[in-house]
Amino acid sequence: MQAYQQVARRTTNPRDLEANLLSRSASNLQRIREDWEKSQSELNAALVFNSKLWRVFLGSVTRADNPLPAAIRQNVANLGVFVMNQTMKLEARPEPAKLDVLITINRELAAGLRAAANPPA
Repeated sequence: MQAYQQVARRTTNPRDLEANLLSRSASNLQRIREDWEKSQSELNAALVFNSKLWRVFLGSVTRADNPLPAAIRQNVANLGVFVMNQTMKLEARPEPAKLDVLITINRELAAGLRAAANPPA
């Protein structure tokens, strides 16, 4: 998670950091999806990065001292389990279309985090 630490040094708001990492992962997966024939060899590294990111989220939302409401923590945990299951399916049978759901989840969660971190004035 060296990338996580590097971005952390440049970002002060944890939600912005999480949003940036999710966006980065989504962009990387999208690039692989769009150039599947040439980029498929990079799939494993992209999935590992995404899985590490989601393991951090899962670890955070399952901690007893997490300040988020229980419903939000449960939703993030459910998404995390889904992401891990989709990742295993992709590893077993790589197909470009299977990346779409991971890309969408990461982008949507990143957008939500950005909105929460920067509420309208």
